[in-house]
Amino acid sequence: MTKHLGDASVKFINPPSIISAAAVVGPKEGEGPLAPLFDKISEDILFEKDTWEQAESELMRQTVELCIQKSGLAAKDVNYIFAGDLLNQNSGSVYGARSFERPFFGLFGACSAMGMAMSLGAMLIDGGFANYIVANASSHFCGAEKTFRFPLELGTQRAPTASWTVTGDGAVMLSSNGRGPYVTSATTGAIVDLGQKDVNNMGAAMVPAAADVIAKHFRDLSLPHDYYDVIATGDLGMYGLQLLKQLLAQDGFTATDRLNDCGLLIYDTEKQDVHAGGSGCGCSAAVFAAHYMKQLRDGTIKKILFVPTGALHSVVTIQQGESIPGIAHAVAVES
Repeated sequence: MTKHLGDASVKFINPPSIISAAAVVGPKEGEGPLAPLFDKISEDILFEKDTWEQAESELMRQTVELCIQKSGLAAKDVNYIFAGDLLNQNSGSVYGARSFERPFFGLFGACSAMGMAMSLGAMLIDGGFANYIVANASSHFCGAEKTFRFPLELGTQRAPTASWTVTGDGAVMLSSNGRGPYVTSATTGAIVDLGQKDVNNMGAAMVPAAADVIAKHFRDLSLPHDYYDVIATGDLGMYGLQLLKQLLAQDGFTATDRLNDCGLLIYDTEKQDVHAGGSGCGCSAAVFAAHYMKQLRDGTIKKILFVPTGALHSVVTIQQGESIPGIAHAVAVES
């Protein structure tokens, strides 16, 4: 295993290039600080469909279509589509991808889906099994609330630690050739569960997994702690990010100033009523595709460790009194 390093990491010999990226979001996200960077902002949260689930599929379809167009390729050139979402049976991704008629892998990793998609896609390309792969993840606020919390019609009070599921989608085209930025390595997360059971505090449930995979990444690849310009987690929010910094500092990590969270970037937490910040599969995916890809291309940053985080619970397990397992995947992207 010449490409496998340490406990859970791989370093790519022929690093895949990201040749295009696209992000489409809903109206609330379009009122946030990253609005100028998104490819499309829908004024209709239903995306001209009849249900929240259909809306998410249309959101996914539009984003993947834009990503393919921006790459200069046609849909038939894409070898695989990797995609994940929060709906039952990955239905948001399934119905969104069906019109492309391309080989498809539906991924379950909750909000870590974009990290899974980019990691697995990069492995296939570096292994010589594909030339072009779309990595994608989506979420929809209304669909997620109905599935995991309460129907919107109930008007329930949100806890201060609760995050706001992003209505958004991000996609990148991974290629065996191109001028970068490049996916240079990846660390696959393990399931970490410290017994958190509060569905209104997803950040706390995911923090241990984020700390674990970040520590493994630096250890496996023998990197100095200040190697990356940014270490961007996916959905921890303001409370989760504070906990992550504390955990890593206790473990001797010396570059906590490089840490940021996509859930704190996509919304204005002072002006928009999102409580702890953003979450959802589409949160990290849209922020990476719009914000961090721009920074990598214009030289604002040269190296980022992208760490989407996921809470692996279900409606059934929570009702049965189970805790909330967390997972995170780390993907290194360098220009």
